Amino acid sequence: NASLKTFKIDYSRDRFLKDGQPFRYISGSIHYSRLPRFYWKDRLLKMKMAGLNAIQTYVPWNFHEPQPGKYQFSEDHDVEYFIQLAHELGLLVILRPGPYICAEWDMGGLPAWLLEKESMILRSSDPDYLAAVDKWLGVLLPKMKPLLYQNGGPIISVQVENEYGSYFTCDHDYMRFLLKRFRYYLGDDVVLFTTDGIFEKYLNCGALQGLYATVDFGTGVNITAAFKLQRKSEPKGPLINSEFYTGWLDHWGQPHSTVKTEDVAFSLFDILARGASVNLYMFTGGTNFAYWNGANIPYSAQPTSYDYDAPLSEAGDLTEKYFALRSVIQKFKETPEGPIPPSTPKFAYGKVALKKLKTVEAALDILCPSGPIKSLYPLKFVQLKQYFGFVLYRTTLPRDCNTPTPLSSPFNGVHDRAYVSVDGVPQGILARSTVLSLNITGKAGATLDLLVENMGRVNYGKYIKDFKGLVSNLTLGSSILMGWMMFPLNTEDAVRSQLGHWGGEDVRQHGKAPSSSNYTLPAFYVGNFSIYSGIPDLPQDTFIQFPGWSKGQVWINGFNLGRYWPTQGPQMTLFVPQHILTTSAPNTVIVLELEHAPCQDNDTEPCTVAFVDKPVISGTMAHSLPLKPV
Repeated sequence: NASLKTFKIDYSRDRFLKDGQPFRYISGSIHYSRLPRFYWKDRLLKMKMAGLNAIQTYVPWNFHEPQPGKYQFSEDHDVEYFIQLAHELGLLVILRPGPYICAEWDMGGLPAWLLEKESMILRSSDPDYLAAVDKWLGVLLPKMKPLLYQNGGPIISVQVENEYGSYFTCDHDYMRFLLKRFRYYLGDDVVLFTTDGIFEKYLNCGALQGLYATVDFGTGVNITAAFKLQRKSEPKGPLINSEFYTGWLDHWGQPHSTVKTEDVAFSLFDILARGASVNLYMFTGGTNFAYWNGANIPYSAQPTSYDYDAPLSEAGDLTEKYFALRSVIQKFKETPEGPIPPSTPKFAYGKVALKKLKTVEAALDILCPSGPIKSLYPLKFVQLKQYFGFVLYRTTLPRDCNTPTPLSSPFNGVHDRAYVSVDGVPQGILARSTVLSLNITGKAGATLDLLVENMGRVNYGKYIKDFKGLVSNLTLGSSILMGWMMFPLNTEDAVRSQLGHWGGEDVRQHGKAPSSSNYTLPAFYVGNFSIYSGIPDLPQDTFIQFPGWSKGQVWINGFNLGRYWPTQGPQMTLFVPQHILTTSAPNTVIVLELEHAPCQDNDTEPCTVAFVDKPVISGTMAHSLPLKPV
C-alpha cells in the first residue's frame, strides 16, 4: 500500500528511515540520455547484481526541450519508462532534475535557446531565466510526482540544482525559488537535497535551509575531513557522498583518464564502514551521441565516449573494477542471487569502402533548403535558431589577396572551429583560443566560405553562457569583413532523407586545391555493408575506426553516432550499438569529413572505415595535421 510507504531523514540517529526501518543506499550513476533505451534493462540489471540498491540519474533539460515548448518524452527520451524499469528491477531512484546538471553534457543540460536573450544571467534569479525554469519544472515535475516513493514509485530523493556552490552567482533567492517550486509540484514529504564539492565556500553558496546538504569527492581524499565539512552544514542526519568518483572525464587531445581499481575499492570500503550512503559516479558512463558532449575552459571539448573508466564500460562490459566493487559491497550487504548478465558480444564486420558523395558547398541546396540568411555582420548560431552542428558563413573577398593575407578573429570569435576555403580551395582552420589567424590567398570577389562547427558548449563554471558560430567580426588584413550569407545546415534531415539518394558525382570545384594542401574540402562520404541474416545472434555491437581520416561526424542508418577525431585522440573508435544495425537491408555509413579525407578526388583507392570488435578510447596522442604557418 503506497500510503504506508515513507522515506525520511531520522535526524536523532543520523540515518534514513525507509518504511520506519533504518536504511542506507549504495547507488550508482547511470544517464539514460547516454544509453539507447535498447540497453537500459541490461545496464540496470548489471547494477542491481553488483549489490546496488539504488541508481542515480540526471534529467537533461535540453534533451527533452530542444526547442522552446517542443517536448520529447518518447523512445530514447522516455524518462518515466526508465524510472519505471528501475522500479520493476527493485532499484530505488535518486533523481537529479537540475535545471542545471553539468554532467559533461552540452551547456550542463540548459537549453541553448535560453541564450537568445543575451543579457540573461543563467542559474540566478534573473526573471527571464526563472520564467523559463518555472515553465520547464511545470512540465517535468508533475510527471515525476507519481513516481515518488511515498506514491508507490521508486524515487526516494530529489536533488535541487547541482553543485550550485561552485558557480559565481551565489544567489540564495534563486535556490529559494527552486525549493518553493519543487515543494509545490512534489509535495512536502519528499527528501530534497543539494550536492557540493568539499570546500566551505561551496557549501556556503550551494546549501540552503530546507534542503539536505550532501558532498561529493573521489579517491585520495581525507574522508574524515570531507564528512566533517558536510557536518558543518548538516550537524545531524546521514553522511552522504552523492558523487564518489569511480573514474574521470576525458578531453580531446589529452590522455584518457583512469582511476585505479584498488584506490576506488579502498575508499568505497572506508565510506561504507562509516555507515554513510554513497553514490558511485559513474557506474556506467555511456556515450555522448550526436552533439551532446560538453566542454571545459580554456576551451576543450569532451569526446564522444563517456566511458569514465567506470565499473561497466561504455559498451556495458563487466570490468575488473565491477567485480572489485561488488566484493566490497558484499562485505556490507547481500548481493542478489543468480547469474550476472554477461558482457554483450561484439562483432568485427571488417572494412567498408566509402566514396565521396558531395562537398558541403555543393550540397547546400539539400542541407539548407530554405536558403541563406543575410546580414551585414555575422550572426551567432542562436540568432539563426541553429543550436547544434554547423553553419556555413559566406562572404566575398573585398580585394585581391595575391600574397598571403591574414584572415583573423581578433576577439577570439570563432566558436569553435572554422574550416576555411576560397573559391573551393581549402585554406586551413581557425580554432577557438588556439588559432586566431590564418593566411589566405584569392582574387577580389572570390567566395570566402567558413564552415563553423559547434564542438559542444561549456558545461561547467562561469562560462556556460557559450555562444556559437562567428561571435565577433573577422578581419582580412586590417579591414572588417561584411556582407555575410549564413547557411544553417540541417544535417540530420539531409542524412535521413536525401543523402543516400543524392545523384551523380560531385560537381567539380572551380579551383583545384594545390597538391601541397594538408586539407580537403568538408565533404560527405557514403558506403554500405550487409550483415548476413543467416548467422544467428547478428547484428551485434561493434566499434567503428577511421584509418587515415582526420575529424568529423558519422551516421549509421541515419543515427548520429557522434564525433570522431583520431588525429587528436585519445578516442580512436566509436561505439556502435547493435540496435541501429540491420540484417534486412544494407547498412548505410555516412561520414562528414571536415579536414582531410584519406582519398583524393583523383585516387583510385577508396577511403575505408573499419568495424572492429575492441574499443580504443586511450589511443596514443597524435597532434593534428600542422596548420599553415600564420
